[in-house]
Amino acid sequence: MAKPHSSAAAGGQPDWSAVRERFLATGAADEVLAGRTDLVEQTVLAAWQEHLAPVLPRGLTLVAVGGFGRRELYPHSDVDLLILVERSPAGPAREALSAFLRALWDHGLRLSQSVRTPRECLELDDANVELTVSLLDRRPLAGDRLLYDRLNERLPHFLRRRRRPLTEHLCRLARPRHARHQDTIFHLEPNVKESPGGLRDLHLLVWLDQLRDDPLIRSTWLEGLAGAREFLARLRCFLHFRSGRDDNALSLDAQEDLARAGFGCGWPPEQWMRQYYVHARAVFGAALRAIELSEGRSSSLLAEFRQWRSRLSTADFSVLRESVLLKSPPQIAHDPELVLRLFRFVARHRLKLAWETERRIGEALDLIERHYAERGPHWPALLEVLALPYASCALEAMNATGVLGTLFPEWKRIECLVVRDFYHRYTVDEHTLRAIQAFDDLSSAADPGRARLAELAREIERPDLLRFALLFHDVGKGEAGGRHIERSLELVAGVMERIQLPLRERRLVHFLIAHHLDLSAAMTSRDLDDPTTARFLAGRVETVERLKYLTLLTYADISAVNPTAMTPWRLELLWRLYLAAYHELNRELATDRIEAGRSADPERSELLEGLPVRYLRIHSDDEIDRHLELARRCRERGVAVDLERRNGVYRVTIVAHDRPFLFASIAGALAGFGMNILKADAFTNKRGLIVDTFVFEDPARTLDLNPSEVERLCVTLERVILRKIRARDLLQTRPKRLRPSRGSRIDPQVAFDSLSSESATLIEIVAEDRPGLLYDLARAISEAGCNIDVVLIDTEAHKAIDVFYVTFEGGKLGAAQEEALRHALVEAARAEA
Repeated sequence: MAKPHSSAAAGGQPDWSAVRERFLATGAADEVLAGRTDLVEQTVLAAWQEHLAPVLPRGLTLVAVGGFGRRELYPHSDVDLLILVERSPAGPAREALSAFLRALWDHGLRLSQSVRTPRECLELDDANVELTVSLLDRRPLAGDRLLYDRLNERLPHFLRRRRRPLTEHLCRLARPRHARHQDTIFHLEPNVKESPGGLRDLHLLVWLDQLRDDPLIRSTWLEGLAGAREFLARLRCFLHFRSGRDDNALSLDAQEDLARAGFGCGWPPEQWMRQYYVHARAVFGAALRAIELSEGRSSSLLAEFRQWRSRLSTADFSVLRESVLLKSPPQIAHDPELVLRLFRFVARHRLKLAWETERRIGEALDLIERHYAERGPHWPALLEVLALPYASCALEAMNATGVLGTLFPEWKRIECLVVRDFYHRYTVDEHTLRAIQAFDDLSSAADPGRARLAELAREIERPDLLRFALLFHDVGKGEAGGRHIERSLELVAGVMERIQLPLRERRLVHFLIAHHLDLSAAMTSRDLDDPTTARFLAGRVETVERLKYLTLLTYADISAVNPTAMTPWRLELLWRLYLAAYHELNRELATDRIEAGRSADPERSELLEGLPVRYLRIHSDDEIDRHLELARRCRERGVAVDLERRNGVYRVTIVAHDRPFLFASIAGALAGFGMNILKADAFTNKRGLIVDTFVFEDPARTLDLNPSEVERLCVTLERVILRKIRARDLLQTRPKRLRPSRGSRIDPQVAFDSLSSESATLIEIVAEDRPGLLYDLARAISEAGCNIDVVLIDTEAHKAIDVFYVTFEGGKLGAAQEEALRHALVEAARAEA
């Protein structure tokens, strides 16, 4: 048994400080893991010697398990300790054990301890599966060696008998963990421990390896992953040292600090991240293969299904357990086009490639590259793949095997490419593939919002060209300069020339890439109910057919930004934008509703008189009737508020008497209540009665989970409008925001546009989002004597993009007014609520 060190040595501060400095200079993680393990072991042994050895010389053993057992303790990771006992401690023994644990906690160890008898260690149920897994990495530290030997002798037999449930449990834990990270390694800010391809997957491989008897499979799983383990260990050590805690998130700030570290080699953050993705892809691929082989025998129903699937085999390919094998692998050398036929087979039937198939393709990449580098009519075979229902599945396999970059060297520019954008979740290549998958998934869409787009997808003639355009729409981001659309067009033109795509098809692809941001920009910066917006878009797309393609591409592009980007609200905006442009292209503007809005009813006429014609265009007769009822309530109480939920968002309509700063006060009250405002319309009639509508999200689900809060919100709005409470006071109760990372700070920018609307000046403000921002901006506009007609609000992570339609005395702003207002808005955006 090792002798405990002195208390100073046990604390280990001088030695540990030297280990830290050497690591930051060299990046050698193994020394850190060994050093921390030794220091913790010394601390544990010293506490054992002081508190347990005198009382329990026999009948108790300390066993290091998990990362402690593997001698892989990171600077701030938990310490897993099994206290193996003959029987449950009682009396003095229990008190000694408590003193022992307190001593370890007092030394700052984050202990994860378990007290078990050998018999309890050899039982498997839901309560102690994690303990059993941790025993795979075990070693004795101190105490009764005979007790440990008794467990150690019986444990291998127990593990052999319980191999299947243990293996299935490990796989059940891994699948949802992967799903929480969207089953991809390509996050811009990954978790180096928990994300797919991280250290947890490496541990999974080792554990599954220990639970199998087949040495061939074991060597296949772990082959070539030593470099990945070393790289990931280095990253985790760095993150722990950097934050002084068990922090495993490789944030944008951490990436910058990593590049500046002594072992950074002068690499920029983007290069470090590309190295990360290379290693994570290897680990994740091995983990997926291990899980598939380890998940146990299938149910009879699944077995029958797989047997039926095996009948899909052709002259070139055979299907075994959902995986495609080449019947004659050497054939690739004589027939490189076999590869595209293989992926066409995958795209038709949604299959995976077998390991052996991936290996054979990897060996043939040079041959494939030489074949497709030559200019020739390659487009028919390629578009056959892209025309099939599971094209995204085939493209993912092509990317994973390197075929996509081999066919198109232009694709390599965005492989594992990090664009430091706080709104996008994924690397550029992953975003692209997810966009194509989002389009493919429309075919099975069940919710009404997506079902409408699915109908559009069935109406277009060439889904293959839409997928082709998506494949290359961001390829220009591989170069600096901020002109990615122009560069993407240059690169895709070379691709289309090389594969000899016909000119008609080239024009559609060129149009889609050139205009792929038009609809998303209009959704966030244009009033969809303004006829000018419809006319602008109709002029851009020119035909209904192009409009359908562009709408579908926009849906796919936004959906692939991050898992929550395509909200029900954005989906509704996109559809409304499509309809507006569609009606304009078909010359079917709904002018009859304007006539229907005029009425001989005196009360109705009183409400409508003086309201802009736009009011009649965006509100139905039923909505106008509701506004009339609100106007009656307003006469009695001075204000009327109506709140409803629609399309996943809330809509509040307010009728009140106009006054200065009223719009800003309403915005402030909603922000003070924790709501995120998406859009607002403001109307004032001849008699000074306002009809304002605010559409907002409830991110904390306050109104959903607490029905009484609906009434409280309405009452709060009424009190703010009647000046009984101040909106600014409500904003003071909002929690302080978390500032974004240093590299993501945003300086406010203000732009004026007098051409996009016939009657108003558009003011676009881009600023760092915060509670009360809209209130401050609206207040600045009101202080300048301007009227706010429409507000469009969009938020990308912590970047707010707000567009105001503003008038001054019924007309547009002059140049002097714009300049004065620009200064006021910048100051308002910089102010803290």
